[in-house]
Amino acid sequence: MKNVLLIILTLCTFSAFGQLTTERPTVERKGFVIGIGIGGGVISFADSELETDFDDAQGGMYLPNLKLGWMLNDRLALLATFPGMTYEHKGKDRSFDAIVPALQYWVNNRWWVNGGIGLTVDSPADFDDFDNEDWNFGTTVAISTGYELVQKGRYTMDLQTGLQMGRANLDGGGHRDGVIFSIGLGFNWY
Repeated sequence: MKNVLLIILTLCTFSAFGQLTTERPTVERKGFVIGIGIGGGVISFADSELETDFDDAQGGMYLPNLKLGWMLNDRLALLATFPGMTYEHKGKDRSFDAIVPALQYWVNNRWWVNGGIGLTVDSPADFDDFDNEDWNFGTTVAISTGYELVQKGRYTMDLQTGLQMGRANLDGGGHRDGVIFSIGLGFNWY
């Protein structure tokens, strides 16, 4: 009788484990891509005129950090990304942002890497000062990575981190270099 119970228990166990699958459902990535991120980080910048240097880092928040683009295949997307962060300079809020064409590649089902080169936009952050403040432009390199925590159909939520390095040309031949390190939460639709 013990042997019959042992055989039945073994068959039930094998049957239960045989129904388990190790494959997780994948997200359906195709067509148009839109992503919105919220988070915070650290910005540090230096002027060529030495008014500020990289030793004075500031904490900041970004909202929204946008991504718009198209899936080229199930692992590669061509995107326009808009990273950046606000900072304080001479008692006024400014924004060190970028417009970056980028490629985003999924290394595996949940982990992606993103990178590109684009336009730096160093501008006033306060809408009241748009006409009275300098707008400066230059070049930016941005890289980021993320891990998708939630995947449902054509939606994902990810934990992401990014590094943006840019130079904005100032009036009079000077420049302002900025470095941003950020961590945030992203919401993406495919």
